[in-house]
Amino acid sequence: MRYPQTLMLPFALAGAIACAADPPTAPPAAPPAPAAPPADTLPAPAPAAPEAGAAPAAPKRTVDLDDIRAFTAVYSLVKQAYVEDVDDHRLMQAAIRGLLAGLDPHSEYLDEEQIRDLTEDTSGSYHGLGIEVLQVEGTLRVVSPIDGTPAERAGIKAGDTILRIDGKPVQSDDLDGAIDKLRGPLGSSITLNILHERQSVPVDITLKRDVIRVASAGGRLLEPGYAYLRVSQFQDETGSQLRRRIERLAADNKGALRGAVLDLRSNPGGLLNGAVEISDLFLDDGVIVSTRGRLKEAEMSFRATPGDVLAGAPLVVLVDNGTASAAEIVAGALKDNHRALLMGRRTFGKGSVQTVLPLDAARAVKLTTARYYTPGGTSIQAAGIEPDIALADLALSLRDADPSPIIGERDLRNHLRGPGDESGAVETPSAAHRDLQQDYALNEALNALKALALRGRPVQRG
Repeated sequence: MRYPQTLMLPFALAGAIACAADPPTAPPAAPPAPAAPPADTLPAPAPAAPEAGAAPAAPKRTVDLDDIRAFTAVYSLVKQAYVEDVDDHRLMQAAIRGLLAGLDPHSEYLDEEQIRDLTEDTSGSYHGLGIEVLQVEGTLRVVSPIDGTPAERAGIKAGDTILRIDGKPVQSDDLDGAIDKLRGPLGSSITLNILHERQSVPVDITLKRDVIRVASAGGRLLEPGYAYLRVSQFQDETGSQLRRRIERLAADNKGALRGAVLDLRSNPGGLLNGAVEISDLFLDDGVIVSTRGRLKEAEMSFRATPGDVLAGAPLVVLVDNGTASAAEIVAGALKDNHRALLMGRRTFGKGSVQTVLPLDAARAVKLTTARYYTPGGTSIQAAGIEPDIALADLALSLRDADPSPIIGERDLRNHLRGPGDESGAVETPSAAHRDLQQDYALNEALNALKALALRGRPVQRG
């Protein structure tokens, strides 16, 4: 499985920290050459005798000489006896990665490519073609083109197979390399050899790379007055995207919304500021989240500002075991402040915060620097958040037999006409209605939302 995304703290540490929430416009300057190792990295010399009456100094932490000997011994054995010759740079890079990997699943060493990928993930934009692809049985298959992108405009469709990239065949043993080739400098051209679904002859399509912006928040009306809001991850613009969507839905509804379902299922997280902004949309007051770490800079608390985008209308939040990190901050903030009813399954339980610490212009360390706590003072690390109403992992299915042809008065022959009765008219289910038929959790959430709207007051708990 993939781990939840990085949750980053916007504070300064050791003079320089770059958060993906605010990427630098120019590469950070390389740090100065390191000074001689500090005294506490090696066994300290015997301390001088303290003056009479002076309190004894606290002993300095030292690296055990046995650990140093063990490391150098293993290093030497690998250099001498490993089946292939390994250069020193590769061994040191592996040692650094191993040091961080041994701390927790979310601390890691980042090279230039990984820093770029992290920035793209959190900014929601990159230079490319706008194709979501999947590796299927040794082939590169298009999942879907993103609306308004070069791929969509060129006629690439879901189910198409990419056979060649700039004349070179896509190799089944190097699909990752093929995916990397789809991205490139802004304005550069690329030619894809595409086999459209249900076609036997491939075609060449030349595209020009553009800025691809991936929306992380969206929504639609389920029924008049009731909105479905979806946040897939937390990026720089997620808060503003969701606010604009809610305003648009209220305009389409021609009036204030009576309630909304916020879907955070399978949301792996993202940026801390994105989680704070989304929580603040629905809260008038109260703590959203607090963070605590060993350093003073890690002690932070975020509060809501006045203004509820739903004006107090009921809110139901859907969560599951894929709801993680920043998504859990939102779920915890809305639950502890009695603003929303949580439905679904227990969340993932990633309650730690990571900060990106640059080493130089091309390398950085992503390090866990704090734990976060819900407004109630609870750490959800490894525990997750329990929903108010637990839902089993079920799926709705269509009935085996067609319903009875007579389901009401209007189905009887020669029935008296009633108001709005158009004999012979067939009601076509909307896309939202079809979603409700297929999504058990969403269907239950809408039912609960309607019950809360009928009560006409916010969620209350004993």
